[in-house]
Amino acid sequence: MSTVTTHRIHICTKCRERADTTNDPRGNETVSPGGRLISRLQKALDAKPCSKPFELSGVECMAGCNRPCTIAYQADGKAGYLFGDIDPDGSLDALVRFAHQYAELETGWCSATERPIALLNKTLARIPAFGVGGHPSKKPSTCCDGR
Repeated sequence: MSTVTTHRIHICTKCRERADTTNDPRGNETVSPGGRLISRLQKALDAKPCSKPFELSGVECMAGCNRPCTIAYQADGKAGYLFGDIDPDGSLDALVRFAHQYAELETGWCSATERPIALLNKTLARIPAFGVGGHPSKKPSTCCDGR
């Protein structure tokens, strides 16, 4: 009996761009950057599927309010990532490339320099897999990918 690892991408739907207002001049609710990103990322992943499928979902708040728009990658048994300052219009290619990379990582661990360059300074957190201690290497890892 084989187990299938579920890969997920969560995107904050409450985040607003720093200059954004919650209503347009006619009083209608605007679509959040996260709302735009979910739609665009889903289309991009449908056009260029990963080796392992991802479930995309919107999350009301991911507590990254000072660094909108926030997005998280996670999978069963893998370290997860939380990124912030994501531009829903300009970060799409990097997010798709990271999804492909993340799908292939056995433990989910990779250094900042191994991720797409557009995500280099956008990592808010790398979260160990549930029930797994730390980095799977034999030596203790240094903080902030050695910086």
